Amino acid sequence: MTIQLLRPVTLYLTFTWCAGTFPNHHWGEWNGSQLQPTIQKLMKGYNRYLRPNFNEGPVEIGMSLDIASIDAISEINMDYTATIFLRQRWRDSRLVFPGNESVSVDGRLVSLLWIPDTFIPDSKRSFLHDVTVENRLIRIFSNGTVLYALRITATIACNMDLTKYPMDRQVCTLQLESWGYNLQDVVFYWTRGNDSVKGLDTLRLAQYSVESYYTSVSRAVYETGQYPKLVLHFALRRNVLFFILETYVPSVLLVVLSWVSFWISQSSVPARTCIGVTTVLTMTTLMMGARTSLPNANCFIKAIDVYLGICFTFIFGALLEYACAHFYTMQHHTLEDLHRDLLRELSESNGNGSVPAVSAARPNPPAEPGPPEEPTANSTAENHVGPKGAAPEPQGCGLSSVKDASRRAASVFIVENPHNIDRHARTVFPTAFLFVNILYWAYYLLL
Repeated sequence: MTIQLLRPVTLYLTFTWCAGTFPNHHWGEWNGSQLQPTIQKLMKGYNRYLRPNFNEGPVEIGMSLDIASIDAISEINMDYTATIFLRQRWRDSRLVFPGNESVSVDGRLVSLLWIPDTFIPDSKRSFLHDVTVENRLIRIFSNGTVLYALRITATIACNMDLTKYPMDRQVCTLQLESWGYNLQDVVFYWTRGNDSVKGLDTLRLAQYSVESYYTSVSRAVYETGQYPKLVLHFALRRNVLFFILETYVPSVLLVVLSWVSFWISQSSVPARTCIGVTTVLTMTTLMMGARTSLPNANCFIKAIDVYLGICFTFIFGALLEYACAHFYTMQHHTLEDLHRDLLRELSESNGNGSVPAVSAARPNPPAEPGPPEEPTANSTAENHVGPKGAAPEPQGCGLSSVKDASRRAASVFIVENPHNIDRHARTVFPTAFLFVNILYWAYYLLL
């Protein structure tokens, strides 16, 4: 009898300790005098350590989400930070009370009730907002349905494929699982299918736009069993306009600037060298700046790396073009000087050889006039053969053959007119760059 009298007193003291010592403390729309008998009746014999429908089947827990914001999406850490309102509904037959009304109680009374052990498996960091109090909501309906809402900010992992960065499309997920209760204990479901998720349609992100989203019901398999799992899939499309203005346009202008040297005279060595070196260094700085917001170590080549590499190749090629043109120009001048020297030596050798030949032909004074002598074969042969046993040797033949051989060997590596290099480069470089751009944008935008 004494124990029966002490039980209501104990429940009353327990509620008073949870609700506070002030008799006029308000819980939502209910004051202490109105809520106290209801709570006492609901808590009578209630064990928060046992789930509803214990030994009678799994508890069905419906969930819905409101995405308040996605604050940051990090490519370096491959995660995103989101603030969400998580709402869970389940039916607990032990909390049925008469009437058609619902009771909203203070979130601090959550310690008196059984709640699901829902968690986010991919969460790296998360916290429950507690300003000015913990952002929790508990509402109990007359049929025993419990609504439990939380406001959570979590940093969640998202495996990103940056191969097409910055023209990429990332698919991230938000997963909800049960930590300790398996499929024999609890079952998760979305309360309204895809309509269970709100807020993604109206989100405005800095670099992304939400392209689509959908929900799915799955199960998580571990060594300890199979657990219920709900998954929200949402696709994010990166806004490429920012990168076009910040990276692509400056790199194109640098490539065009490197082509200005094709219209500068080859004799202006400082001007053309300055343009080539400046554009190469500027392009290197641009490539380093484009990688500051990306992972330092990765095993894939991104689209922006490919484009910057193409631009750097064209800029460096323009610098090499001037080096080749200047080299062939100097070589051309050297060969012209050598050719003039060879012609001078040839003319001098021919002149020196003709004088002795004429003087040797007239060693004796002229004879008396008489009938002309018929040249004989022996005399003709003697004139051509010269000394006995010597072969005929035309004058200047050795020097001309050396000159012709050197010309043929040098013609393989010599450009006849070095100025044609710049003339052809003015057409080849822009045409090749335009062709490569067509292939690049067609591959990354259409494929």
